[in-house]
Formats: sequence, structure tokens, C-alpha cells
Amino acid sequence: MSPRLPWRTLVVLAVLNLGGCASTPPSSFYLLSVLSAMDGPPTPADSELAIGLGPVSFPVFLDRPQIVTQTGGNRLAVDEFHRWGGTLQDDFMRVWSENLARLLGTSRILILPSEVRYPLDVRIAAEVLAFQGTADAQALLKVRWVVLDPNLDRVLAVRESRYQRPLAAPKDENALIAALSATLADFSREVATLARDLPKQAPAFDEKR
Repeated sequence: MSPRLPWRTLVVLAVLNLGGCASTPPSSFYLLSVLSAMDGPPTPADSELAIGLGPVSFPVFLDRPQIVTQTGGNRLAVDEFHRWGGTLQDDFMRVWSENLARLLGTSRILILPSEVRYPLDVRIAAEVLAFQGTADAQALLKVRWVVLDPNLDRVLAVRESRYQRPLAAPKDENALIAALSATLADFSREVATLARDLPKQAPAFDEKR
């Protein structure tokens, strides 16, 4: 006959069994969205404008799989169960390039660095300073960006832009990603307007000719 266990031991074992049965909530994964038909019809794809995008840098606190929200003051919330589907930088570049292609009516959008080589009219580099939710239920994008002549490596324009969009539902991750996508769309429109109005650059002089 096996000895009887003390009641305190039985309680501890029961708690441990309950803990083992509890499952960790599954993570949800998110992607930014490109401009849709609701944002207006795309520009007809007849432009020969060629744009190189990059490099684009992000602060270290955003360069992580988890979605980040600034909850107030200097405090950040890093959500372990709501994550980017890939890397934030790759997704930002993908959507930015697709937005510009739609707005400018060109397929000649090159994400740098790239193995593909063709003449570019302009190159746009950017430093993302903020791309997160805020304590007052807003999505914030703050970015410094520069437009360069790719042939002469000459600066054509320098900007610092800030965009905010309210969340449709506070503390809702789907609403946050939709609002962040909207700020990226606003940024894309500003870049497209500037790129469209720049004078076309002459090709680089080849001293061998």
C-alpha cells in the first residue's frame, strides 16, 4: 500500500498540473497595407520616371519583431503577442515602393541596394525617427529624408516630415496597423509630389567618350 501524501503536497501538485495545462496565447502577425482603390485610382502606368529607394534606417527600439507603442513619457510597450510578419524595415520599403509606383504610374522603382542596374532619375534616402502608436491613440511617423541626383550624388532636396493618424479603435492592433499604413501613404504622397516636380536629371558624363 503506497503511503498517503500530505495535503499540502497534493495542493502544490494540483497547481503545477493546472499551470502545465494552461497554454500561451498564440501570436498574431501583421503587415502594412498599400494604397487601395479607396485612395483614388492609380496613375496610368506610362511614366518613365526611375527612382531608387534607400538606404532607410530605423531606430534600434523599432528594429525588432514585436510591435512597439509609446505609452507615455519615455515608456515603451513591446507586445510579445503582436508581431510584424517579416521585418519592419522590409515591410516599410515594400509598401513605400508600391505606393510610389501607384502614385507616379511607373514600375521603375528600385529598392537599394539591388543587383538590378538601370539609370535612375533620383535616389531617395530616409531616416525614420518614429513609427509607432502613441499614448493618445495616434499613429506617428516622423522621418528625415533627402532626394539625391544619383549621377552626381548631389542633394536636390532635404525634408523632415511628421504625420499622425488617429486610431479607429484605441488599443486595437488592427487599428494601429491601419493608421500606421495611412501615415506611410501620406509620406508616399509627399515624396511622389516632389519627385514628379523635379526637373529630369541629365545622364552622368562619361569621360571615356
